[in-house]
Amino acid sequence: MLVTVVADYGTGDLAFAEVRQRFALLLPEADVAAIPVPPFDTVSAGFCVAQLAFGEGPPDRVIYANVAPRQDEDSPREDNAGERLVAARLDSGVLVVGVAAGASMSFLAGEGVPLHAVNVSDAGSQFRSRDVFPPAVAGLIRGDGGLLGATVTVDPAPERAVVYTDGYGNLKTSWHEAPAETGTTIQVRVGGAEVEAMVSDGVFSVPAGTVSFAPGSSGWNGDRVFYELLARGGNIAERLGFPASGTPVEITVSG
Repeated sequence: MLVTVVADYGTGDLAFAEVRQRFALLLPEADVAAIPVPPFDTVSAGFCVAQLAFGEGPPDRVIYANVAPRQDEDSPREDNAGERLVAARLDSGVLVVGVAAGASMSFLAGEGVPLHAVNVSDAGSQFRSRDVFPPAVAGLIRGDGGLLGATVTVDPAPERAVVYTDGYGNLKTSWHEAPAETGTTIQVRVGGAEVEAMVSDGVFSVPAGTVSFAPGSSGWNGDRVFYELLARGGNIAERLGFPASGTPVEITVSG
């Protein structure tokens, strides 16, 4: 069984090791992988959750997401309380369990996947993803239906925005359709920065040094393809000032 942990602890952080050890105790048969996203970045987390959940893989896999900025309330929190844990079982058999914070579950819900509250405390530890939530995840994996509560609604995922920055500095966006015909030059504004790009049908279908806006490698359900902004041979995220996920991507056709 594969359990993938999507969290904002930081690459190589002790927290990932501690969560992995906790799952090794509760689910010794599981292979646990770790996927880091930037601190408090629920948009990137939600995108990774959906990409992993809808992508090809073993049907018994589990995605466990914890990015919990505790921004659902501005007042002081008692006993380290935070956003609630929710779960979803896809028709494929994949189980997703994660904190319903920001957009962490929004991409999943946007595809019509029902979310249910998990009957577990939302408080009790500053490190809930190690101390509180893993036993509930293990119970859900083993079929404890009593852990599932009422359905939960979440805010929609950001539209026409940056949703993830990969290791090459390519910006994956929530644009799903071409803004103009292939070969058209466009102006792309991301936050306060702007760049000229070419609409193409593939991220490398432009000359070296050119910025392309094209359907990338991410997407799901056959027709949901995410467009990427890519500087062939360069780092477009760096060029645009490393925009955070959720930053709007505005496009106008040049000329």
